[in-house]
Parts: sequence; structure tokens; C-alpha cells
Amino acid sequence: MTGPLPDPFADQPDWAPQPPRPVEIVPATGRVELRGRRVLVGLPGLGWRGDLRADERVVQNSRTYVPVIPEQEWYRAESEQVEVFAPLVPVERVWVETLGNRPSVPPVGVSSVNLVSLDAPTHRAPTPVFEAGAVTGRRVVHVADSGEQRDLRAVTETYSGAEGDICVRVTPELEWYRWAWRGQPPTTLEVPVHLLWIE
Repeated sequence: MTGPLPDPFADQPDWAPQPPRPVEIVPATGRVELRGRRVLVGLPGLGWRGDLRADERVVQNSRTYVPVIPEQEWYRAESEQVEVFAPLVPVERVWVETLGNRPSVPPVGVSSVNLVSLDAPTHRAPTPVFEAGAVTGRRVVHVADSGEQRDLRAVTETYSGAEGDICVRVTPELEWYRWAWRGQPPTTLEVPVHLLWIE
């Protein structure tokens, strides 16, 4: 043989898992269900704060507000059925995370510097864990044959698993936050990095 070896995957472009659907940010002023949804709050031109969950809209004196709770407190309230303080944020300052459609063509040659508009919050496209830096504590999506498993947090960095795969241990977000308020270590699942994406 004088030429290069053929690529066994050249005619099989779908051998790798597809990325998860991207997160899209929409204004809470639209007709979108809010209870339990991830939200961002802020002001155009100033900045945005995330890791928050919303409850249903409240109308007071003809103004609409959204009760917004830090994500950890939301999980504690839902899990232990306790009351938590939820400040009311004007609805026009609240944006909701929704799931978009998977792009038909992956972006090519994307620069590491992506400028955004300060008029509305933005969310980056899903990033494969093997391309990310530190992953501990980050929101991840496990993409398997059965679909996308969301609301997970990475509890380790990448490591070599028992069978030689490069892996990350993940846990459901409820257990991630319960670890903080109770000190109860979470149950974790070892997942190969090629099946994990930073959300």
C-alpha cells in the first residue's frame, strides 16, 4: 500500500452522538409557563443573573411580577415542602430558558470570542465536556440513545474510568443542592465524556 489508510468513519457522519437541543432565552412577557422554569433577571445594558427559578406571575396594582427564587432554595422548597422568600421581579426584567431546536448544520470555524448584544441575555451553544475546561458544578446534559437527560450537575472533573473510558461523575440537581443544605453526599453516575455536554 502506498496511499494513506482509509477513514472508517468517512461515510458514516452520524457515528458520534448528536449535541443536545440548545437553550434559548425568551422574554417572560410572552405566553410561556413559568412555574419551576429556569430564569434570568436583569436589565438591558447592565447585565444578567442566572441560576434562578420562577413561580407563576403575580399581578399587584395592575403590574405583573414574577416571584424569583435562587435555584438552591427552589429545590429545597419543592423537596421539603417549606416556604422560602421569593422577591417579586417586574415581568419585563425576567427572561425564561426554553429548549430550542437542534441546528441542522453545525457551526464551522466559530471563534472563541463571540460578541453579544446587551439588549437581551444570551446562552452559548452546548459544548462537549471534552472541549470544556473545569466541569465540576456545571450544568450538563447526558445524551444517550433514550434521549437527553437534563437537570444534572458534574461532581468531578474528567478522569480515567475503570474500563479505560474518560469519564465524569454526575448527579441530579436536586441531590447536588441537597448536598449543600444537608451535607448528604449525592448518588452519582459515571458517564463517558463523549456523551456529556455543558448546557
